[in-house]
Amino acid sequence: MTARADLLAALQGPVEQVAPRLLGAELRHGPVAIRLTEVEAYAGPRDPGSHAYRGRTARNATMFGPPGHLYCYFTYGMHVCCNVVTGPEGDPSAVLLRAGEVVDGLEVVRERRPRSSERDLVRGPARLCQALGISLADDGADLVDGPIRLRLAAPGEQPVQVLTGPRVGLRGAPDRPWRFWLAGERSVSAYRPAKAR
Repeated sequence: MTARADLLAALQGPVEQVAPRLLGAELRHGPVAIRLTEVEAYAGPRDPGSHAYRGRTARNATMFGPPGHLYCYFTYGMHVCCNVVTGPEGDPSAVLLRAGEVVDGLEVVRERRPRSSERDLVRGPARLCQALGISLADDGADLVDGPIRLRLAAPGEQPVQVLTGPRVGLRGAPDRPWRFWLAGERSVSAYRPAKAR
């Protein structure tokens, strides 16, 4: 199989089953590569926590496109976060990339995040994008042939112990256990429920 066929095959199925397959995968952008240690699943119209729950908009259009692309969005008026689009085209599901471990380009990441401790370099979805130099301009990037590339863990490299729990800071469907992380990884975010309005 080709790299594209392998990736697309891994991204098929319900997003809550696809998400843990991304743990241990490598995401590379230029000189920086990280190994994913924490992700969250978002299931479009069947998930009140998803950006696509109420349908297609200019902001979430990439989620409705083909799998294997990057969906980037701006949050809190200052941060970019990124997701891997999954499932068949037209089914707007995606996996938020929450945290990782730097495996290449550590000095570049330190320059981009000079005030962070080693533990916090790629701990949280906005920090992950900062570390990799991902911006809103990367929305829709092809993760096989584009400048940002996703390589799944090979057999034998796949993580052994995956933990699961509720997603961080959500008001919609807050109790679904659709956050997945690698046991014992220091880069994994602390769980925080949504703040009361």
